[in-house]
Amino acid sequence: MGQIILRLDRVMADRKMSLNDLSEKVGVSNVNLSKMKNGKISAIRFSTLEAICEALDCQPGDILEYDKNAPAANRPE
Repeated sequence: MGQIILRLDRVMADRKMSLNDLSEKVGVSNVNLSKMKNGKISAIRFSTLEAICEALDCQPGDILEYDKNAPAANRPE
């Protein structure tokens, strides 16, 4: 089974946006965005994903990637 890989850090770097700036624009805490940026989450609300895409002017596929060959990660509970 593969895994979903979060590429939020890459998109933020491409847009030259800091975690603090994104947090303010999206209305999500730095802690939660940091967890997302580091791939330490197991779920994301569509409303949060929409707000991130709006703030970064990107598509969900720019942030989320599926790697069918990657081993399934130990997901946080």
